[in-house]
Amino acid sequence: MQEFVAYNSRWRLAAIFLIAAGFVALGIWFVGGFGEAPSSTRRPAAYGIAIGWLCILFFGLCGLAIVKKFFDDHPQLQIGPSGIRWCPWSDDIIPWSEITDVTSWSYKGQNTIVLHLNEPSCFPGRGLTAKLRGANRMLTGGDIAISLTGTDRCYDEAMAAIASYRSPKT
Repeated sequence: MQEFVAYNSRWRLAAIFLIAAGFVALGIWFVGGFGEAPSSTRRPAAYGIAIGWLCILFFGLCGLAIVKKFFDDHPQLQIGPSGIRWCPWSDDIIPWSEITDVTSWSYKGQNTIVLHLNEPSCFPGRGLTAKLRGANRMLTGGDIAISLTGTDRCYDEAMAAIASYRSPKT
């Protein structure tokens, strides 16, 4: 079997970027950037303004991250005979001998591959993905959560590749 490789999909990233831009626009509307801010009799105006700024900040940062990924032509996920390499986590390959289990976690139809490792400290992550490791562990029960959102491959293809490369003993 040929090695599984997933790259960023510009079409999918563009769609995700448009969603983020929509939320930024919604935030701008909430802070009054397009005229009078929407108001509610149930909540004070400061509540809507705070939500607006949160939308602008969070989805603006997400949009910037998406733009960065848009121009990244490197493989995001590689699954082969030597193991798994997930670029957002690390440049290192995690060998099959270090992976004790591969499970999945799903939320609202979005499937995530979850790796359980013998010694997680031997495979430290980087960036935001590593900082969210504890939250991912609480949600998924595993050490590394791999999402294929924004890539040109799908969850089922990745799981089939894992099944074909993983030793029957592990």
